Amino acid sequence: MVARNFRDQHALSGAFLSNKLLRLVDLIGQQGNELLGEAEIAIPSNAVACALFIGDKGQASLAEIAKALDEAHQLTSQRVEALIELGLLERTDDPKDRRRKALSLTPAGAAQYQRLLERLADIEQAFAGLYAEIGLAVPAILETAIEALRAKPLADRIRSSKRDRAG
Repeated sequence: MVARNFRDQHALSGAFLSNKLLRLVDLIGQQGNELLGEAEIAIPSNAVACALFIGDKGQASLAEIAKALDEAHQLTSQRVEALIELGLLERTDDPKDRRRKALSLTPAGAAQYQRLLERLADIEQAFAGLYAEIGLAVPAILETAIEALRAKPLADRIRSSKRDRAG
């Protein structure tokens, strides 16, 4: 991945925000995987939130996890299955509801969860340092941008801009 590409250098580079964000996500993901590996954490980076939720709650159903993470049921199911295959999660029948399957950490999963908590605290501190270095509260900025685009999508913004220029 190059630091600057065609989109970055184009006169209309401001239209490619999603590309820059995806590159940032990929970079953080790559470095995050390295950090998990260094800490001997077997939890895949894309399943970290899933393992964290179950570890925090003690047990949860697939539907509860998907809802809490705001993910598609199928995506959560794939992550849960990966954690089960790694021996980090187990699925048991819920004695109160035969249709519900409870997911909980295995002893190996509980050990991984403890390592994960420590590593996530380190990562959170590293990000705090990054935000201070660049002088931006990135999570707050992203939340504000998400809310603003939900309130007024890009298409509406383009129409408004064209009306303002014409009028």
